[in-house]
Amino acid sequence: MRSEFQAAIAQLIAEKGLPREVVMETVATALLAAYRKSFGGGENVRIEVDKNGEVHVWASKKVVTQVKDPNEEISLAEAQRLIPNAALGQFVDVDSSFIFARIPTQTAKQVILQRIREAEHEHLYDQIKNWVGEIRLGTLTRKDPVRGWLLDFDLDQVDKVEGFMPPSEEVATEHNKVGQRLRVLVYDVRRVQGRMLQILVSRTHRDLVRRLFESEVPEIYEGTVEIKAIAREPGSRSKVAVVARQEGLDPIGSCVGVRGSRINNIVRELHDEKIDIIQWSPDPATFVANSLSPVKPLKVELREEDHTALVTVAEKQLSLAIGKDGQNARLAAKLTGWRVDVTKPAEGEVFEEQPVSEMAETSSGGSYGRRERSERSGGRHERDNNSRRGGRERGSRHSHSGYNEYDRD
Repeated sequence: MRSEFQAAIAQLIAEKGLPREVVMETVATALLAAYRKSFGGGENVRIEVDKNGEVHVWASKKVVTQVKDPNEEISLAEAQRLIPNAALGQFVDVDSSFIFARIPTQTAKQVILQRIREAEHEHLYDQIKNWVGEIRLGTLTRKDPVRGWLLDFDLDQVDKVEGFMPPSEEVATEHNKVGQRLRVLVYDVRRVQGRMLQILVSRTHRDLVRRLFESEVPEIYEGTVEIKAIAREPGSRSKVAVVARQEGLDPIGSCVGVRGSRINNIVRELHDEKIDIIQWSPDPATFVANSLSPVKPLKVELREEDHTALVTVAEKQLSLAIGKDGQNARLAAKLTGWRVDVTKPAEGEVFEEQPVSEMAETSSGGSYGRRERSERSGGRHERDNNSRRGGRERGSRHSHSGYNEYDRD
């Protein structure tokens, strides 16, 4: 039986990919549970399985003058044969390997298999729990009407691990299909009833954008360029605020890469989602001005009492500053954390030809993505329509709040 037992342990180690010490400890615990299930008691019994699969059973027994319970006690004479200086009242470990042979084979097998499954699950969880916050490449297997897309992830020595992308984490403009390989952000790993693992992934989380920049821009990965804030409307547009941590380094140029090579890789991965790269500034007014890229505001006035940034832009750039359906101003508010109130100059208010140039430490940034041209054309069309409206309507303010819109992220 021992040779079969040792062979079974070796097979478990090979098949499950579990560390040998984990298997040894698990088998020892399982055997002890099987013994207690079969005979009861056994609180004083310790079972060890060495690296060769040899089983050692030890029972801690009290040294007494007259033995009443041989499972718990040992006579002084017997104890002194094992340990010459043993004394009454002491506890000695007695080799009780015969117990192993008494454990019913079927009981031992059932308990061992159960404990091995639990150990395998625990080992897998220890590997996967560190995935949270990382990008993983998965294969779409099927779409569940309730749970959303199911994905398979390849893992060393484990056939496959399944993940779920809930409908709320899908990008509405992406058209996925079974068999497609997709890069996703793991945002949670959960234990659920039945000791199963549930890996939850997302394509809408703003940290997906952060991780893509880290993978494509060495300066961000190394820390010489830092992403200070991200605002995102998945599938449509993102704004990313960056700053250099090394003198003389252009953070925006680092993100763009030679001929746009770096930013284009990110845009492609996000299925042509437009990305605005913004120069971050510790000065809130400058940061708000930069965040409205591609527009350069004429003036930014901060109103602390209600945390509002009053932004004045040239009348011909008003529609572009606000953006289609208010998107540009809305993302600027999310990015900076300020309410952004965009308006044209008041009647009689005059500004220089190159306003707020002193506000920007460097270029405020740029927009990247295939949709840029059509959106800008749309902005011109909106301005043309606005120019035909009444002056009162045309000069109305447009405000967006940046508070608590990304708490989940």
